[in-house]
Amino acid sequence: MREHETVRRGRRKFDDDDSTFLKRGRLEPRLSEDPDLPPSGDRWSSWDGALHGPEPRPDWVRTEDGAVDTELGILKTGKEADVYLVRRAIPDTDKISVMAAKRYRDGQHRLFHRDAGYLEGRRVRRSRENRAMTNRTAFGKEVIAGQWATAEFGALSRLWLIGQESGLVRVPYPVQLDGTEVMLEFIGDWDTGEAAPRLAQVRAEPDELRHLWEQMTDALSVMARAQVAHGDLSPYNTLVQEGRLVLIDLPQIVDVIANPQGADFIARDVNNVASWFAARGLEVEPEALLERLLYEAGLR
Repeated sequence: MREHETVRRGRRKFDDDDSTFLKRGRLEPRLSEDPDLPPSGDRWSSWDGALHGPEPRPDWVRTEDGAVDTELGILKTGKEADVYLVRRAIPDTDKISVMAAKRYRDGQHRLFHRDAGYLEGRRVRRSRENRAMTNRTAFGKEVIAGQWATAEFGALSRLWLIGQESGLVRVPYPVQLDGTEVMLEFIGDWDTGEAAPRLAQVRAEPDELRHLWEQMTDALSVMARAQVAHGDLSPYNTLVQEGRLVLIDLPQIVDVIANPQGADFIARDVNNVASWFAARGLEVEPEALLERLLYEAGLR
């Protein structure tokens, strides 16, 4: 490779006017050849050393040894984690997948909101780790970060399988878990890098609004029967793709049986989404829905 030869690297925001951006990748000069790096892209695929998502896997999941990962930009910056867009591809082929890489912040830069309540019912076997988590030491924060990533990956895996069977709930497919990074299906346009709109951004006609509410109640019912609550469900962490709701952001998922506040978390989810639909003129009955969900969860 010649010195200063241009390769696909570097970080930048999306160019919404460039429909081929995701296919081209990122541009930055590579000054010298590194035998540990792929000839293009940022790194070899991390699939081999990661925990994998449930089977049967979607056809678009790239598991080949020769796959290369390229970061395309940042999708979202949050208090708990940052989300990046990553393309995984077999060079010189059309075998390409586009994923969201959610990377939880380290103990010095993370601020999980109200995390004490969510963590009730989650315990590790080693007393040293439990004490560190309780005291919020630097080590304890790292243990908590691992729990958030593991909890989200496990929740996505479980709900994705339930959704495949029932068709009543949809979540992004969880591709892999590597440390505190969760790699999952990108819900949006692969060609432009534009994510599907959040429910809060949707301006729906009455019939469409009713259909979205029915999907929401179906998803809540599925989770209640699985004895879990989203824990932070709202129109801001629900996407709408081609008329279908997609639930995202599940690190705080709550086991409503193990957590003594389980019923309260179900109620919070119901109130958050019901108030949004009601504010847009849809007649909803949150009290009746909550009673049904508590019964389905075994809490009544």
